[in-house]
Order: sequence, then structure tokens, then C-alpha cells
Amino acid sequence: MPNAIEQIVDAYVRLKNRRGLDELMMHRQRLAVDLKSRSGYDFSLPIGQIDEEIAIIEAGLSRLKADNSTI
Repeated sequence: MPNAIEQIVDAYVRLKNRRGLDELMMHRQRLAVDLKSRSGYDFSLPIGQIDEEIAIIEAGLSRLKADNSTI
């Protein structure tokens, strides 16, 4: 069963919403930078999850780019 981020990315790809994917990517990147700069707590689990989400978004951007190049 796909998780929420996969469903969101799939919807953006189907709608050819590059801007939405870019904004989603920027948000996740900002979260990652913020968590990596913090100390006093082990943030490795949420950082790992955000990194996985970034990879899913990158795959969506690649799919969108591939779809646009075949048109």
C-alpha cells in the first residue's frame, strides 16, 4: 500500500503539476536542513524519513520530465 507522500507525488505527476512537486521538494529540503542543524536529540529517524520522501519526490520529477519529453 503506497504511503501518503507517494500518493501525493503520483497525483502531481498525473496532473503534470511541476510547481507543486518543486514546492514539496523545497519544503522537505528545508525540514531536513533544519533537523540536521539541531542538537540535543537523535533526529536520525525523522531525517531518514524525510530523505526517503525526497527520493520519492525526485522520482516523481523524473517521471514528469520523461512524460514531457515523449510528448
